[in-house]
Amino acid sequence: MLKVGLTGGIGVGKSTVSKVFALLEIPIYEADYQAKLLIENNQEVKRSLIELFGEKVYMADGTYNRKLVAEKVFENKKMLDQLNEIVHPAVGIDFENFCNNYSSSTYIIKEAAIMSKNQGLDKIIVVTSPLELRIKRIKARDLHRTEQQIAEIIKNQKSQEEFLAMADFEIKNNDSEMLLPQILAIHKKILTFS
Repeated sequence: MLKVGLTGGIGVGKSTVSKVFALLEIPIYEADYQAKLLIENNQEVKRSLIELFGEKVYMADGTYNRKLVAEKVFENKKMLDQLNEIVHPAVGIDFENFCNNYSSSTYIIKEAAIMSKNQGLDKIIVVTSPLELRIKRIKARDLHRTEQQIAEIIKNQKSQEEFLAMADFEIKNNDSEMLLPQILAIHKKILTFS
């Protein structure tokens, strides 16, 4: 079974692309969603986050205080790195368990905003989109985010050039390219590798 990464910056349309692969019956591991579940439910992760951010990282009802953490990490790159050092290994273990559950599949896709070649992935698909279109999508989707917050998120992510440097495939998600033919061509190509 091949492990294929699907990545790109915020607002490029990774979720839309992964939904199309899911329609092709490819198992999709949504790393960001799984990370949220682990943050809420994994006792070891919770303990480490309390050590890093203090007791207020979880509200009285036990819910993760996403707003508090976002404020702290977007002001402090070192704290963002520490957060990633807690969450990413837990996601890595969870991903391996997911792969074991789908071992008979030809390939699986790991969708994640943060990705690198050395994560045990066989191929990486990068979704790209013009910055103006990304910002427009983020504003429409995340009504609570300010322009400054969006700019900070984009600044803290890899540049489009850095994403493309690790890409085996690129999907252009803009107003002039058709998504489906690009996805089907990549799907067909990946099937030839397995």
